[in-house]
Amino acid sequence: MADKPHLLVVEEITDRMREQLEGSFTLHYASLEDDFDALIADKGDLIEAIVTNGADGTPETLVANLPNLKMISNTGVGYDSTNVALASSRGIVVTHTPDVLNEEVATTALMLLLSVARRLLPSHRWVTSGKWETAGNIEYSRTVDGMKVGIVGLGRIGNAIARKLEAFSCDIAYHTRNERPDSPYRYYGNLVEMARDVTCIIVITPGGPSTHHLITKDVLDALGSDGILVNVARGSVVDEDALVAALQEGRLGHAGLDVFDKEPQVPAVLFDMDQVVLTPHIGSATHETRQAMGDLTTENAVRYFAGEPVLTAVPECADLKKSL
Repeated sequence: MADKPHLLVVEEITDRMREQLEGSFTLHYASLEDDFDALIADKGDLIEAIVTNGADGTPETLVANLPNLKMISNTGVGYDSTNVALASSRGIVVTHTPDVLNEEVATTALMLLLSVARRLLPSHRWVTSGKWETAGNIEYSRTVDGMKVGIVGLGRIGNAIARKLEAFSCDIAYHTRNERPDSPYRYYGNLVEMARDVTCIIVITPGGPSTHHLITKDVLDALGSDGILVNVARGSVVDEDALVAALQEGRLGHAGLDVFDKEPQVPAVLFDMDQVVLTPHIGSATHETRQAMGDLTTENAVRYFAGEPVLTAVPECADLKKSL
C-alpha cells in the first residue's frame, strides 16, 4: 500500500515487531551512528513515526527536525534518552511500555541482592577452582531474610520489588520526592538518613537530570562497609566514580549493578571484585517480557495511526491528542 505512513526504526527491533509493523507502515531503519542530517534531507518529509528503545532513545535532531513526526513509540519504561519536553512542545505523542516489565525488573533486583548477599559468584569460583577440595569451606555469607532494605523510587517497579521482598520478611523503607500516603512502607525524605538505617539500598528511580548522581558519596558512606547497593534504574543515578572508590576503599561493602553510566563501557576495576555482581542491563531481558514490551510498542504505533487512543502515553504527553 503506497499510502501507508512511514515509520523510522532507530536501532534494532525483533522479527515479531517487524512483522507487526509492516502491515501498517512503510519501514525505514537507522542506527545512532548514522548521518541524521542526510536522513532528514532525504526522507525527513516522509517520516511520521519512530520506534526506538529506552536505552538508545530518539536523537534530538530527529525530534526537532522531522516536520511531519507525530508520535514516538518507545520500548521500555524509561524514556530519559528522548527529549520528551521538546517532543510534547511540538505536539508529538511519546509512548512507553510500563507495567509489562514490572515483575521481571523486580526479579532482577532480587537476583542481584541474593547473589551479592549469599556470595554466589565467589562460591561458584570456589568450587570450580578446586579450592573447596584443597582449602575447605568458603567463608560465611549474609542472609537476606529480615534484612532492612531501602528502595529509592516507589513507582510500579519499586512496589513490585517491595512485594517480592516481603516474602523474605524484609523491613522495607523507601525514599521518593514526595511521601506516598497509601504506602505501607516507612518513608524517608532524607536519602542519607535512610542509607544510614538500612543494610541494602535498591535504586529504581527514573533517570534524567532530576536524579543525576542522586546516589552520592555521602549516601554510600552512610550505607557503610557492610552495606549493599543494587542498581536496576539508570547508571546516571549513581555517582559511578564515588561508587568505585567506596568499593575499593571498603567504605561500601557490596554492589549488584545492572546499569552503568556509559554503557556498554563498565569500569574494569570492578571486574575482579568478589563483592560485586555485574549484569549487562538485563533487567527486563527475558523472552517473555521483551515480547510483551515489543507487542505494546507496536500496538501503540498501530493504534495511533488507526485513529485510536494509544494505550500508554508518557505522563508528559497526557494532555496531547493520543490518536490521529
